[in-house]
Amino acid sequence: MAMVSGATPASTQADDKMAGMDHAEVHYFNSYNHHGIHEEMLKDEVRTKSYQNAIYQNKHLFKDKVVLDVGCGTGILSMFAVKAGAKHVIGVDMSTIIEKAREIVEANGMTSKISLLQGKMEEVQLPFPKVDIILSEWMGYFLLYESMLDTVLYARDTYLVSGGLIFPDKATIFMAGIEDGEYKDEKIGFWDSVYGFDYTPLKDTALTEPLVDTVEVKACVTDPSRVFSIDLYTVTAADLAFQAPYVLKVRRVDFIHALIAWFDIEFTACHKPISFSTGPHSKYTHWKQTVFYLRDVLRVEENEQVTGLLTSKPNEKKKRDLDITISYELETDDETRYAEGSLDYKM
Repeated sequence: MAMVSGATPASTQADDKMAGMDHAEVHYFNSYNHHGIHEEMLKDEVRTKSYQNAIYQNKHLFKDKVVLDVGCGTGILSMFAVKAGAKHVIGVDMSTIIEKAREIVEANGMTSKISLLQGKMEEVQLPFPKVDIILSEWMGYFLLYESMLDTVLYARDTYLVSGGLIFPDKATIFMAGIEDGEYKDEKIGFWDSVYGFDYTPLKDTALTEPLVDTVEVKACVTDPSRVFSIDLYTVTAADLAFQAPYVLKVRRVDFIHALIAWFDIEFTACHKPISFSTGPHSKYTHWKQTVFYLRDVLRVEENEQVTGLLTSKPNEKKKRDLDITISYELETDDETRYAEGSLDYKM
């Protein structure tokens, strides 16, 4: 879609759309303006190839269908859908990267098949009253941090035909306990003495901020625990504030310094279901894992259990941020090693 002579520049249009919007929301959308973040996501082969396979291996589902790509970015999923035989694809994105997406779509000869709309999903006018399939790469760190899931659910409730499909349609959060003494000392213990001064007020701050990083599978001291699952056909926005129990079975004699979380994604509408994991046992993804350091160091032995509750809800002021609470209890007959506690985290 070429800009007509005398038209308002894209950046000005974007500024107009964001006028009056909450500062945190403006920052979120602007973070996707630069090509660098899209480069990182496109180069994430686990992510991108999973979507490609889910679409290309199921051309019978996409043939002659109207597809909505929520948060389309550079348009890669939209173009996959056209290649799979979609009748028409509508891509929606708030960030100015959509201007480059239009150029990319044109360079690949798909302008007649893809309509790209800049704006919020709740405000744009779609060229079709209903769509057959919703595509979206909506996941954030810890699955729900800065995620677009609310927007996908709005699109589902507003535009998806009865019996329509969502790609992907299932997501599950897992947890495990890890040994991470050296790095915990570096990140948390550092504040005990900084050039001879007591900096422990910042230690509490550091503890409450989860760390997004790559964890080696050999650091895992427990079996994984499935904690929270989402079915995109039925989940509501209210369900995303949740409290769920977890049980971690200890594999070996070791220490637990932190709990980690990751998520798995499934495309169950496919002829042969396709899935990928962001866990430490799997190939690297840009989501990595989320590390929650504990105040205690748990001294654990094989076959013992660490149990507790994971509570997560959107922050009241910044809805894309999360308030997370994790309680934990080491169940052991050895009173000298028994430990329990709870910590509040902010993402």
